[in-house]
Amino acid sequence: MEIRYRILNVFTAGGARLSGNPLAVVEDGSQLDAAQMQAVARQFNLSETTFILPSKRAAAQVRIFTPAYEMPFAGHPTLGTAHVCRALGLGGDQLGLEMRAGIIPVTSRGDHWTLRAQPGSTRLVEVQAGELAGLLGLEPGDVGFQPLWVKAGREQLVVPLTSEAAVRRVKPRPELFDRIRSQDGAGQVYIFASTGGQKFLSRFFFPDGTAILEDPATGSACANLGAWFVAMGRRPPLAFEISQGEFVGRPSTLQLEVNSDNEVFVGGDVIELGSGQLIL
Repeated sequence: MEIRYRILNVFTAGGARLSGNPLAVVEDGSQLDAAQMQAVARQFNLSETTFILPSKRAAAQVRIFTPAYEMPFAGHPTLGTAHVCRALGLGGDQLGLEMRAGIIPVTSRGDHWTLRAQPGSTRLVEVQAGELAGLLGLEPGDVGFQPLWVKAGREQLVVPLTSEAAVRRVKPRPELFDRIRSQDGAGQVYIFASTGGQKFLSRFFFPDGTAILEDPATGSACANLGAWFVAMGRRPPLAFEISQGEFVGRPSTLQLEVNSDNEVFVGGDVIELGSGQLIL
């Protein structure tokens, strides 16, 4: 069995081909069962690998796998897969992708792709600001108002920090991350702070065994940030540029918008690096 795939970078910064968050997209996953998809994702060993399948409800059905498990939704896989779907003739500059989390609308201007996130929900954090600061290796005064669990596709802990310097000082403590649990049991934390004007610096941390890893560019967390602004009563329309990834050598740029209807949009540039085939 032969399957074709493409390698892309999503949320690239300034046109740099080796920036952004890497993604593998399998052009036709209909020959594979879930166990095989998981094995292929483990083979690529990227943060996510997606598989394009036929859909009766959208341009394509998309399944998203990390090397360890399947995800209902993720931002950079959505944008990168939409880019491949257009190249395969499955849709144009406007299309919908059917995911476990629902149908996600995606649009493009050239190679800049934007998704519309699902409406967000929030819940309070079960630990105090001092404990959050501790698990991030910070002082209590570094944590701003108001950390929240936010879900606009996948639940993550959104934590505002009081300064750009605090974002840069973060040193997660893996032994403390079991104090926070999302609905699906993962202790994922997204931190951010203003760098002036309409720009923010962000970082995203997630557990992998006994280690805490950092993601180069997290579209789902950016969508959750938009829902956080809505929950905080920020008056739309809003438009922000989010920088992420410099601390792992993959500078990334994400565009966040909240329109007058409180709909959240996340966008970024997509670059295709190459393609090939697997013989299974």
